[in-house]
Amino acid sequence: MSTPTSLDLPDEVRRTTIQTSRGAFAALEAEPASGVCEREAALLVPGYTGSKEDFLAVLVLLADGGRRVFAIDMRGQFETPAAPDDDGYSASALGSDVTALLRATGARHLLGHSYGGLIAREAVLATAGGELASVTLMSTGPAALTGPRAEELRGMLEVLGAEDGLPAPTALQAGICDIWQSYLEPRAVADGVPGPVVAFLAKRMLSNDPNGLVLMARHLLTAQDRTAELARLRDLEILVIYGEDDNSWSPDAQEAMATRLGARRVCIPGAVHSPAVEAPATTAATLTQFWNATET
Repeated sequence: MSTPTSLDLPDEVRRTTIQTSRGAFAALEAEPASGVCEREAALLVPGYTGSKEDFLAVLVLLADGGRRVFAIDMRGQFETPAAPDDDGYSASALGSDVTALLRATGARHLLGHSYGGLIAREAVLATAGGELASVTLMSTGPAALTGPRAEELRGMLEVLGAEDGLPAPTALQAGICDIWQSYLEPRAVADGVPGPVVAFLAKRMLSNDPNGLVLMARHLLTAQDRTAELARLRDLEILVIYGEDDNSWSPDAQEAMATRLGARRVCIPGAVHSPAVEAPATTAATLTQFWNATET
């Protein structure tokens, strides 16, 4: 999961709720300090166990480029209500949520981080690009997660007793609490994460819909490679951006995906899996340059 370095809300950023045809979504909205939006709006989708706060460090930098920027919690994440049933966590359903958010905000630039990249791809493919000017895949790969991070995810499902079915809600919630207290929290403390941020991470983790966490994890472990389908959308500008030390999908895998897509590729020095947190200035400058170029 991404770990924000600060939770302070700048003056140009406000908490809001975006009403869509598919329900309400918690969001952060940033506007230029001047209040004048000369550029197309952007929608940012977080990764698995993430939230809109993962983009706090870049929101003002992106808005200063003259555009309105929205960062959201996906269905069942943190402050967005859970899906009415388990079908609401299918990849296609989450993609439809993103499409509804694009229409509600008028955003023409879409960015998905990590698991959010897989869902952004679902939205784009379902609408053949729609009215989008661009899509950015940040720290995401062509298909299912592999390697050590995938093993961690399988281990989590095993601990929860959720490899196949879904345990009772109370048992599932208790298992998630135990994972936080026995593994995730000690790791955050050992990494030197400040106390207020650790408290936020706890609140966010325990606010997620347990069924959503399980079903999203399963998709992360089984996602099909749809790169060829995305590459066929010739009128859509695509950016693949990732940290030089990404520990989820490897940089080589993401570079190969960018080549297959015919996409622009940017590797962010000094970043791992969360460039928006680890290298916000470079990441924001890269996105602004890319978005502006697509609008020219």
